[in-house]
Amino acid sequence: MWVSTKAQYGLRALIEIGRRGGEAVPLKDVSERQGISQHYLEQIASNLRRAGFIKSVRGAHGGYRLARPASAINAYEVVTAMEGSIAPVSCVEEDHVCDRGHVCGTVDLWQRVDTALRDVLGGTTLADLIADSERQEHARLVQLEPSFVVPRL
Repeated sequence: MWVSTKAQYGLRALIEIGRRGGEAVPLKDVSERQGISQHYLEQIASNLRRAGFIKSVRGAHGGYRLARPASAINAYEVVTAMEGSIAPVSCVEEDHVCDRGHVCGTVDLWQRVDTALRDVLGGTTLADLIADSERQEHARLVQLEPSFVVPRL
């Protein structure tokens, strides 16, 4: 399975928007903080809005905010909204019929991989990703703080 930049950036944009609570976040801010082209981010935001993850806020302090709580959005639904199927091979997709299944020695492997992907992504909420992001940023800031050593006399 290959996760495109569209899905990766979509999750990163949602994390950035979710970190601001209910405040409307301009795409320019997301673009700058995440290092994503604003033009590409506008396309991604359009997909996220159509999928019901974010809503736009008009006006001088406009931008985007989450359309539902971060705890009610999981990574699986975001990735599939941006990518479509995440099946590692076509034979494990729900609508795929394979006439080789009775002689294929790998179908069980691919089904386990598919189940693991769905479990990990489905068990990870946007709230989890926001908390991870905040912990990482806090750890980075702590490392940047100057350490003061008191000389011994």
